[in-house]
Amino acid sequence: MNVVKEFRTRSFEEVCHALLDRAEIALLDVREEAPHARSHPLFAANLPLSRLELDAPLRLPRPGVPLVVFDAGEGLAWRAAERLAELGYTDVALLEGGLHGWREAGGELFSDVNVPSKAFGELVESVRHTPSLSAHEVQALFDREADVVVLDARRFDEFQTMNIPGSINVPGAELVLRARQLAPDPATRIIVNCAGRTRSIIGAQSLINAGVPNPVAALRNGTMGWTLAGQPLAHGSARRAEGTLDDTLRRATADGARAVADRARVRRTSRDEARRWADEEVRTVYRFDVRTPEEYEAGHVPGFRSAPGGQLVQETDQFVPVRGARVILADSDGVRANMTASWLAQMNVEVYVVDGLTSADFAEKGMTPPARHAVVPPDVDDIAPAELAALLQAPGTVVLDFTSSTNYLKRHVPGAWFVIRSQLDDALRMLPDAKRYVVTCSSAVLARFVAPELAAATGRPVQVLRGGTVAWIDAGLPVEAGGARMASPRIDRYQRPYEGTDNAREAMSAYLEWEHGLVAQLARDGTHGFRVI
Repeated sequence: MNVVKEFRTRSFEEVCHALLDRAEIALLDVREEAPHARSHPLFAANLPLSRLELDAPLRLPRPGVPLVVFDAGEGLAWRAAERLAELGYTDVALLEGGLHGWREAGGELFSDVNVPSKAFGELVESVRHTPSLSAHEVQALFDREADVVVLDARRFDEFQTMNIPGSINVPGAELVLRARQLAPDPATRIIVNCAGRTRSIIGAQSLINAGVPNPVAALRNGTMGWTLAGQPLAHGSARRAEGTLDDTLRRATADGARAVADRARVRRTSRDEARRWADEEVRTVYRFDVRTPEEYEAGHVPGFRSAPGGQLVQETDQFVPVRGARVILADSDGVRANMTASWLAQMNVEVYVVDGLTSADFAEKGMTPPARHAVVPPDVDDIAPAELAALLQAPGTVVLDFTSSTNYLKRHVPGAWFVIRSQLDDALRMLPDAKRYVVTCSSAVLARFVAPELAAATGRPVQVLRGGTVAWIDAGLPVEAGGARMASPRIDRYQRPYEGTDNAREAMSAYLEWEHGLVAQLARDGTHGFRVI
């Protein structure tokens, strides 16, 4: 006999009090990203039910953290709470009334993603009056060959997709470190851009806060504003800030960054204390290396995850879903950790910078270390790519791909159907009859969790493609692209109006108008605790 587990509820008022008291709490929206982006509370972190086993151990590193789970009435929240309890989380509750309960209690609801960071960026501009120039004004500077340098604060892959002609890629945390190198003449005007507004504002204000002597401005509305002004963008550019910094310049830059961190009341810690805090597990602790991914892979402090500083400030809800947690930052130069920490502190995050690190401390190589409480996938029956290829020559085998819709559209096993795990019951009604199923995803890790669920739902034999779709491709087997067999709607990914090159002008204009309204929404919400130095 199955026993239905009961979960307590926490009210809108209880959640708000925890946020205002800076107590630990993770408010988790377990829907897919697209519905999350339509409407959610300010500090709701998106943690889809579909990927809980993969994402929860990394993003929620302490099993005792208070979790409050919600959906919008789809029936996902209880399933997620049950699964989180099975994963070892001991303080799991449901949000009273779910998303509708939050709204009915008077809670403010926000759209889009990474909203705390974007709202904070708008608040910074409104308080500090961060200088900005329109696309037409910047083009006029270009036309008269003014002494100007444009620094693009986005990730390198975003920069390569489209960029302001002649700009240099300098991801957010690198700006203060590199600005004096890229514009050694104090008379050179520095313009910082991103795709929209947040990273432009934070980047420009970082340079101003750190005392960079050059005139600084943000490109108003970023590449979207440039496009809306009818000005062409470049594509495929590879110009990025590189090279060794002069020691004298680095020390001066580090002193300026430390002064900004001190003004923001950033706390200090040591490598050993940071490790002890993480081992104690009485508080949620996030340890991040804010340098570039390339530097991180070449050598980092053991136990620290890669989180380039600009993206950490831009996507704080993604990296740090637990409000009230301790966040500890490390770098090798005394600039990037201090500047990143200065912004997190203003966002009401308890943040520390590790002092006293030496080159010997950066001893661990490779990318992201495994989560402390990583979940072991169940044992499953698997099948090699060549065996699957042979099976597909005859009818009866149906392949289900649980990768992201973006990956699926790019390439998948010929004939495979796209399915979102949380939508499996609905998807099964669309699928052809099968004698057996083979499940895959990019690496097969998620597929291994799905296989027992699919077998229970269908009563059919289920195998996992060994090594996933990557192994299929590595075996030299054919793939196809496109979305001819989408058994689930493409709700796992919210199409951002500032990404890519084919966005409608109306969508870009609406997005920019939404960003301008965030300061008023923050005031109505009242739970953020942001302050601007």
